[in-house]
Amino acid sequence: MRGKKAPKRKIEPDLIYNNRLLTKLINRLMKEGKKRVAEKIVYSALDNIKVAGANPLEVFDEAIKNVSPRVEVRPRRVGGASYQVPVEVRGERRDSLAIRWLIEAAKSRPNSEYKTMIKKLEAEILDASRGAGLAVKKKEDTRRMAEANKAFAHFRW
Repeated sequence: MRGKKAPKRKIEPDLIYNNRLLTKLINRLMKEGKKRVAEKIVYSALDNIKVAGANPLEVFDEAIKNVSPRVEVRPRRVGGASYQVPVEVRGERRDSLAIRWLIEAAKSRPNSEYKTMIKKLEAEILDASRGAGLAVKKKEDTRRMAEANKAFAHFRW
């Protein structure tokens, strides 16, 4: 490594709900620097959840909690062979993976049922808060993969 390690940037909480995870979601959803568009998508999805009669921040926090992985597999080379070693996921990465999986799952929803990204994100957040949806399935697949490779846990570095 040549230079210094880049310092962690402090993320400011969003203006409406005063939540750092929502800011991360908005920043992750943003394309080509169009933050207002990303904010409109996220806040509209949360407003639709509020109209449905639930507290949007509680639903969002529950969704993130249900999507956050506890373990993941990382490749480790030992003696010419590559093993998938299960590793516990730390806090910052856990949130990042949850947000990434939530957005990927929302984007991959079929267009016939949900026309706009607002509807897709709203549906995925609601499903994730109930413990269903593609993002929760991704978490379960990751957990299952780590469980299957538990025999290689002694290769942890």
